[in-house]
Amino acid sequence: MADLFFNTQNTTMEIGIDSFAANPIESNISPAQAMAELIERIVLADEVGLDVFGIGEHHRKEFLDSAPIMILAAAAARTNRIRLTSAVTVLSASDPVRVFQNFATLDLISNGRVEIVAGRGSFTEAFALFGLSLSDYDALFSENLNLLLKIRENEVINWSGKFRPALINQAIYPRPLQKEIPIWLGVGGTPASFERAGRLGLPLMVAVIGGETHRFRPLIDLYKNAGKAAGFSDDRLKVGLHSLGYVASSNKEAVEDYYPGYAEMFTRIGKERGFPPVSMERFNAQNGPTGALLVGNPEEVAEKILRHSESLGGISRFTFQMDAGLTHKKLMKSIELIGKVVSPMVEKGI
Repeated sequence: MADLFFNTQNTTMEIGIDSFAANPIESNISPAQAMAELIERIVLADEVGLDVFGIGEHHRKEFLDSAPIMILAAAAARTNRIRLTSAVTVLSASDPVRVFQNFATLDLISNGRVEIVAGRGSFTEAFALFGLSLSDYDALFSENLNLLLKIRENEVINWSGKFRPALINQAIYPRPLQKEIPIWLGVGGTPASFERAGRLGLPLMVAVIGGETHRFRPLIDLYKNAGKAAGFSDDRLKVGLHSLGYVASSNKEAVEDYYPGYAEMFTRIGKERGFPPVSMERFNAQNGPTGALLVGNPEEVAEKILRHSESLGGISRFTFQMDAGLTHKKLMKSIELIGKVVSPMVEKGI
């Protein structure tokens, strides 16, 4: 084992998994089997001691997570301690009242293990699907976030806005088991989003799926400075990191398992957005010491998590997103390695 020790500002870092519930379109696995296997992976994550499991929200053929609260509820009934969260709730295209009611109900089912990561998402299909205008992209999110926070704080609401009918002395039920459901703000690379999270005193979940992770440090400093200026203490201003990653017994095995699905997925998405096809050279650069990908053996991945934490000033949570084209068997083995090997290494600082 390498003689490395990393000091971060946080004594404990939560480790978890995020899934977008990949739809096995080009295989002999049915969507029903894929969903059953996803629940098995959440159960295993709970059993091996991981801290959190998140389900994304997409409205595309490639994914089965258009109703993530249903997946999380199924998982809540079969798990005991792992925290269950969205990753993310597309709040611009959601009714905050229903979001709160759904997650409050899930909090009761799970005995107080629920969190929300609220964001705008990386795709825009939800806007046309629900009759919304992309020109209102940020205004919808801002209004809906403010209403969601108000509902979290108050049982009876008096509120009016631009996009939703007013609420006049309206009670919102049920209330959750937790005194306050944690609401993280999920962000990409927009400075205004980091500043808003700090100003509101919300924990920050940063999605870094490309480039070099340390380059987000100025944005995280912006978040913390905005939070402190708004009067929030350091313990309120938590930072989480969500990145693409996968762990296998060896680096060679990890790359051979992960690269084909990664290349296929990001070449397809890149084609939609005018980006060049993924190459092994680009992949290797992203998987290098400062790149955003965390694909490798347990020691390499643990070291990189700690290195990223140090470069960002200390993170409270790290979540792996690793659905890309991997079989259920390989994902189960990776989750086991993350829970039993990577997480203890991170806790001890290698």
